[in-house]
Amino acid sequence: MSTIRIPEVVPSPAQDCETLHKSCEGWGTDEAALIRILGCRNAAQRKLIRDAYQQIYYTSLIDCLSEELSGDFRKAMILWTYDPPERDARLANEALKSRRKNLTQLQVIVEIACATSPHHLVAVRQAYASLFDTSLEEDIISNVSLPLQKILVSLVRSYRYDKEVVDSSIAKTEAAKLREAVQAKKLDDDELLRILSTRNTFQLRKTFQLYKDNYGTSIDKDVIARGKGIVESVMQVVIWCLDTPEKHFAEVVKASIEGLGTDEDSLTRAIVGRAEIDMIKVREAYFNANRSSLDSAVIGDTSGYYKDFLMTLLGSKI
Repeated sequence: MSTIRIPEVVPSPAQDCETLHKSCEGWGTDEAALIRILGCRNAAQRKLIRDAYQQIYYTSLIDCLSEELSGDFRKAMILWTYDPPERDARLANEALKSRRKNLTQLQVIVEIACATSPHHLVAVRQAYASLFDTSLEEDIISNVSLPLQKILVSLVRSYRYDKEVVDSSIAKTEAAKLREAVQAKKLDDDELLRILSTRNTFQLRKTFQLYKDNYGTSIDKDVIARGKGIVESVMQVVIWCLDTPEKHFAEVVKASIEGLGTDEDSLTRAIVGRAEIDMIKVREAYFNANRSSLDSAVIGDTSGYYKDFLMTLLGSKI
């Protein structure tokens, strides 16, 4: 479900490094060449390029991109070039250190905890500790107040079984427990958090389905019906990321381009983060919700090399 276009014949990492190095030499930068190479390589290939660049030129490719590029294009290109766990660790740290702890920042933590694989979450936590000399959990505790702190720590500590195993009787029982907590407006309830932070996503989707079947409304709508605060909004994102992450990221893209101005950070995060995971499904979800294409929305709200790079990750031929 990746949208990036990897060429049938991929040059060696050394060859790619030579082209990248030449693109940054002399007067001006060949941004199109950078996009053509890095935008058309998967995570494993980008790692080989980063390692080879360091060995050949005794300098970091990330540092080179930072020096040569600017603006939203630079940020997007650097995020894409990072190893995915390091990328998410840096995004999490940036969100937690932000003075404003609104939904835009806090949903970054939820996405990492709930819309990625258990193995990726472990790798992000390891990268976070290595980069920042503290744990992701410690920084959540230091920077987020209760009850959101309790919710987020429970989620990032989880390690879900990632196989398709579903027990309908457990799903029915736990749907009732979720309903009880939601009705009581206890979104940091221990049982609710145990269910959401430990059950595999297939089990949770069955639980959410039975919740709707048994109580006549979906759990995310039930949560929002209990209040319009930040806790309810974050819990809605938790449910979306566990149940249908493609719908969540389609909403992130939509929110980033609505109104006056564009939230480039959110738009970049959504496209860079999902291009190798489920961007085809995000595209479909966006179209189903808005009756217009995600590609057209990106083209209409971005420009220059930033637009070209995002469209390359979306699979367009620039």
